[in-house]
Amino acid sequence: MNTHRRVNKTIQVALVEDDAGVRANLAAILNSAPGFHCQAAYPDGRAALKAIPANPPDVVLMDINLPGLLGPECVRQLKGLVPGLPVLMLTVYDDSEQVFTSLMAGATGYLLKRTPRAKLLEAIREVHSGGAPMSRQIARRVVQFFQEIDRLPMSPARAPELTKLTEREQEVLASLAKGHFYKEIAELLNISFETVRTHVRSIYEKLHVHSRTEAVLKYLGR
Repeated sequence: MNTHRRVNKTIQVALVEDDAGVRANLAAILNSAPGFHCQAAYPDGRAALKAIPANPPDVVLMDINLPGLLGPECVRQLKGLVPGLPVLMLTVYDDSEQVFTSLMAGATGYLLKRTPRAKLLEAIREVHSGGAPMSRQIARRVVQFFQEIDRLPMSPARAPELTKLTEREQEVLASLAKGHFYKEIAELLNISFETVRTHVRSIYEKLHVHSRTEAVLKYLGR
């Protein structure tokens, strides 16, 4: 698992894209850019699921409309095998439903395939540093989803694993449930961005979950 990433090191990227031309173009962009390297390229989700867990990259770029196993389901399974792995979804159209489904499955953000080279590399750096690149429209929908969940009454039968969380981890989880992003949580709790990431990894491990959605549902006793 990639638990220690340094901004200054070469970012290893794996591609999951069924179109050979797009795959080759993305690999060429990565390999020609300082600080980036295309570690591997897979034509479908099943090939990625078979190979990536044994040698996880720093970031995965994954097409949403993969043959056989769609991107969102591939993300869900991949995050179960490599929980801390950032996955950026690639899509031709700004389809909010598919993008939202991918994010709920554990994807970190998404990019349009027509994204210019500089913006593509910038987004990969951002997700490698813990960010979540997405449009304002999608970001609002994600936040709204968690805010709506947070307004629901908590179930008395909350997950027993919650007792394993430290006081600070409970504060971080409560902030996640309110839809805050990592940077916002760092500012709210007066801790560093990296400390937030460390707490989130610990929360996931203790709750036996692989995504924000699963963690929040356990927090709310769903």
